Amino acid sequence: MADPAILVENLSKVYRIGSAEERHETLSGAALGLLSAPLRNLHRLRSLDASRSLRRPNRPTPNEHSDDLLWALRDVSFQVHRGEVLGVIGRNGAGKSTLLKILSRVASPSAGRVTMFGRVSSLLEVGTGFHPELTGRENVYLNGTILGMRKAEIDRKFDQIVDFSGVSRFLDTPVKRYSSGMKVRLAFAVAAHLEPEILIVDEVLAVGDYEFQRRCLGKMEDVARGGEGRTVLFVSHNMGMMRSLCNRAICLRQGELVFEGAVADCIEYYENANGASQDVGIVRFEEEETKSINILEVKLINSTGRCCTSIDQFEPLDARITYRVRRPVSGRNLSIALSYKGERVFVSFDTDMNPERLSSRTPGDYEDVVALPTKLLKAGLFSITVTTGTVNGHNVTDMQRFENCLRFEIRETADSTLKSYSPTRPGCIAVRLPWRSGCSVEKRTV
Repeated sequence: MADPAILVENLSKVYRIGSAEERHETLSGAALGLLSAPLRNLHRLRSLDASRSLRRPNRPTPNEHSDDLLWALRDVSFQVHRGEVLGVIGRNGAGKSTLLKILSRVASPSAGRVTMFGRVSSLLEVGTGFHPELTGRENVYLNGTILGMRKAEIDRKFDQIVDFSGVSRFLDTPVKRYSSGMKVRLAFAVAAHLEPEILIVDEVLAVGDYEFQRRCLGKMEDVARGGEGRTVLFVSHNMGMMRSLCNRAICLRQGELVFEGAVADCIEYYENANGASQDVGIVRFEEEETKSINILEVKLINSTGRCCTSIDQFEPLDARITYRVRRPVSGRNLSIALSYKGERVFVSFDTDMNPERLSSRTPGDYEDVVALPTKLLKAGLFSITVTTGTVNGHNVTDMQRFENCLRFEIRETADSTLKSYSPTRPGCIAVRLPWRSGCSVEKRTV
């Protein structure tokens, strides 16, 4: 574990983003804008050159905070030891994919240095290089070559790849006739049989049906725990999978490394990073003018009608969600999800019991109340995610989601008859089932 496989030193990546096009309402304004365009372009080029020459982004420069520049990564440093499985956690836009692209040599850094000790293979986008006119057999060789496998290596593993994918019957059929699930299964089967010293994986295990996902997870566990000295860098929003596969994790936020340590501690830090008002059982959000529906507030209310973040086992607990409809909408949808130690326990939609809730809403403020199933939950710490949007057929648009925005704790009851429902019990829930014991069974002669 002392030998490093990946060494990242002061890594930064800055992009120049497009600025809004300047519009003119008069002919004279348009002419003036045309004349001043060269000066504006020169200023943008200078700001971009300054960002490229920057060695330490934490040292401000006059052009560092230009509206044209976006820091995807800022001064990130860490190392991964040989044989270690490191998880990368963070919200969308935190810089995870940018980091993996730089490590995979798809993108170059603006500053800093990356040193890789060993052969590197990446699973950034499953199916890259598949040609629809070629057969599945031909695409196995094409995709394997793109991923860095030699022909002799593909020949040796060909039968294993086909068996793993489950598409052997259609192997000599053009891929354009495959279903989307068959394409992904075959592509992942090829990628899963790589044998590099360093493997970089970006959210590719959620493919195919449930049974195939289990096989993918099992394959990744074999890679991670196979004792072959394989080093894995793994990105996923599935905290349960992260906890199962990784030894250690880092957390990124707005391009900066904010936490590094044991995977359980990193997940806890990530889940606790939201909502400064969680200590009183209420969290509020700012409105977004571009959204038709805005969630304004989420509160947890106990049996006495007070906000709280801690209750005894089996005590009632309601979640009250206040939202504002800014303009008339049809097909409004609201959902709440509960997670335990990074694993999603359930998701509930406000239309589950009453489909008519999808009816239109006029502008105004509304409040929905949902009773959480505390009688099913065991003692421990749970987090809440709320989502809203408008439903059009099978599509949800204008979505607004707040991940792990509020947390609450269920305390173990002092009742000795319920001591078996302790925090050490495996799983996410503690269900009291009607057991019948001591029933006599009539003896039968076989």
